[in-house]
Amino acid sequence: MLEQLQTIHLKNFNDRVKAMSQTNSRELTMSAQDARNLQADIFNLMTLVVDLSAVSKQNDVLEINLDGGNFK
Repeated sequence: MLEQLQTIHLKNFNDRVKAMSQTNSRELTMSAQDARNLQADIFNLMTLVVDLSAVSKQNDVLEINLDGGNFK
C-alpha cells in the first residue's frame, strides 16, 4: 500500500534528500513548481489520513451485553 501512496513528487523529494545525505550537503533547493507539487501531494496524504481516521472511529463501536446469569 505504501507504494500506491508514493507519488512521483514524493519519490523525487525522497531521492533528493537521500542524495543530499550521502554527499553530506547542508542544503537542498528546489524549484517553485517542485515545491508546489510536493505541497499538493502532502496535503492529499493528510486529507487521506483524516478521512481514514474518521472511518476507523466509526468502525470502533463495541457493544457489551451483560446479564445476571445465575447470580442470586
